[in-house]
Amino acid sequence: MFELIQSGGILVWVIILCSVISFAIVIERFWTLKRSAVTPFGLMDQVEKILDEDELDPAKVSEIRRGSPLGRILAAGMVNIEQHRVVMKEAVEEAGRHVIHDLERYLNALGTIAAITPLLGLLGTVIGMIDVFAAITTAGVGNPTVLAGGISKALITTAAGLTVGIPSLMFHRYFRGRVAELAVNMEQEALRFLEYVHGEREA
Repeated sequence: MFELIQSGGILVWVIILCSVISFAIVIERFWTLKRSAVTPFGLMDQVEKILDEDELDPAKVSEIRRGSPLGRILAAGMVNIEQHRVVMKEAVEEAGRHVIHDLERYLNALGTIAAITPLLGLLGTVIGMIDVFAAITTAGVGNPTVLAGGISKALITTAAGLTVGIPSLMFHRYFRGRVAELAVNMEQEALRFLEYVHGEREA
């Protein structure tokens, strides 16, 4: 296996490095973007209970904020609970933008890897074919052993680039969809919070 990788040239090592980074991002994002970690079940019920029992204090707000990304959004509303609905909504939206930015962390890097690894494979193919034509110029076409090195480099880098690029692209799209889904869920919970607070006051 090592000889096969080595025959692919330096670009194969670059592609392998990209694969390690991609794998690390995928594992980290799977762990971070779990629904139970981002939008814990029953969190809004917990917030409503705190408000109903008039137990809102900095310690409770800090606990909610530290618990989850959704907690950060709800905590922003809780801090501004005495403010006008528009002010509270702006605070919640600002917190939401920061939370979404954090949920999308490393996805640009994963998308970049998905885009460049096939191109690196293509570059390796071009370099390999250059070696093939250089060998033909030097030794002619009578000795296939002379041509094998360039052809091997071309095929190995292409295969390596596609092997890393295709899964990276799949996971990039999957995580983009997961973030969008979580964003919708958090938006619904935030609206529920706003309606609960100001609906009660109007009542």
